[in-house]
Amino acid sequence: MIRTLFVTPEFEDLIRVGGLASVSAALPRALRHSTDVRLVLPGYRHVLSQLNSFETVGECSKLAELPACSIGLTKASDGLPVYVVLCPQLYDRPGSPYGDEAGVDWHDNDVRFARFASAAADLAAGRVDPNWRADLVHANDWQSSLVPAYLAWQSVALPTILTIHNLAYQGLFRKDVLRNIGAPESSFHSEGLEFYDKVSFLKAGLVYADHLTTVSETYAREITTPEFGCGLEGILRQKSDANQLSGILNGIDETWDPRFCPHLPNPFAAGDWSGKRENANFIRKQFNLALSRGPLFGLIARLVHQKGVDLVLNAATTILESGGQIVVMGQGDPALERALLALQEREPASVAVALRFKDVDARRIFAGSDFTLMPSRFEPCGLSQMYAQKFGSLPIGYKTGGLADTIVDGKTGFLFEAPTNESFLGAVCRAFGAFGSRQRLNSMRIEAMATSFSWLNSVGKYQSLYGDVIAHAA
Repeated sequence: MIRTLFVTPEFEDLIRVGGLASVSAALPRALRHSTDVRLVLPGYRHVLSQLNSFETVGECSKLAELPACSIGLTKASDGLPVYVVLCPQLYDRPGSPYGDEAGVDWHDNDVRFARFASAAADLAAGRVDPNWRADLVHANDWQSSLVPAYLAWQSVALPTILTIHNLAYQGLFRKDVLRNIGAPESSFHSEGLEFYDKVSFLKAGLVYADHLTTVSETYAREITTPEFGCGLEGILRQKSDANQLSGILNGIDETWDPRFCPHLPNPFAAGDWSGKRENANFIRKQFNLALSRGPLFGLIARLVHQKGVDLVLNAATTILESGGQIVVMGQGDPALERALLALQEREPASVAVALRFKDVDARRIFAGSDFTLMPSRFEPCGLSQMYAQKFGSLPIGYKTGGLADTIVDGKTGFLFEAPTNESFLGAVCRAFGAFGSRQRLNSMRIEAMATSFSWLNSVGKYQSLYGDVIAHAA
């Protein structure tokens, strides 16, 4: 059984910022029946406050400006082993994993996540826990991208995989951080960590990992192009040409079933459209919207430019004048938040905005809405469109990344061809057309709800990849 260390800055059981937390909770669990998988994450204040106990299994020495730390071992509620990097001066802080309570990035994120990655490398190499070492490291995003680099710099022959969940977040820092994090000066060049005279933590992973994955097949192709490559398309093309870049679609867990979800006021099955209407009425009441026979549009997302929130704002007048209502949940760009709140103030009976994220409310919005708005300009995988389909809310998305791979246009949702107001509005109008035909609407709902997005669809691909990477490194 392959011993795999899954390195992640987020884990939904204990700390969540975005979709990475959900993947980090679901994928290791899906792999457990065939893999000795253990997870490691930083010991943030919010994480430690939720742990009843843990066993300290070892220490990591000071490295350059990275302080010494220890590593604790605990277990999730279902027994999944979880290591926690313990370094109070770096992680025992209020706010999020990445920034303070005002949303400003921590000034020392370079040291914080280099310490995390270096500790994870030591753990994987068997230098921390005397009872365990890894056969393979599976790192995720820029916060753990230095793990393959530290292993390479220390001449530890251990196979590594890096999953890119969002290429736009690269962990860029000034050149002088090289000394702070214990990286060799010789690594700073165009074929190494250098990215336009800065140090890119993500690029370190691209360079040193044995294999790269992304979270959908389409995104794996897109990031090798200038349009989506964020300046890294050259090295990504090289990896792709060498068969070292794969796209494996994320899945969702089995709790996304409207028949059994305990958070819904009215659980329902495909065909039980009165049950879905009851959920819609519950949402309207909860968010102080007027009762309506028109369609309800949901937007559950980080409120940032990438997610196309501006396209939703520009389409809002058409949606409302056509009899639709909009409910929004999320946080993000203050300017977009203000614009959404202003729209709510102008149209309080038809628009509701909640500047937060709560899983319970997200499930209820998916269950109650007729359509889910996802006009993302790029979307590596996306989970909301999967959740929406399982709950009978037809997604409206730009034909990109995971949206293109999981939405069947005109059958389980609506895709549009360009991230423009005109193209998006065309898809919205098609959605109104479907809403006006109950037979077509219900047929699409049934097909969407029957689609399988189980992790079991992807686990076999990861198992095969793990074996191939280990064999190739031998």
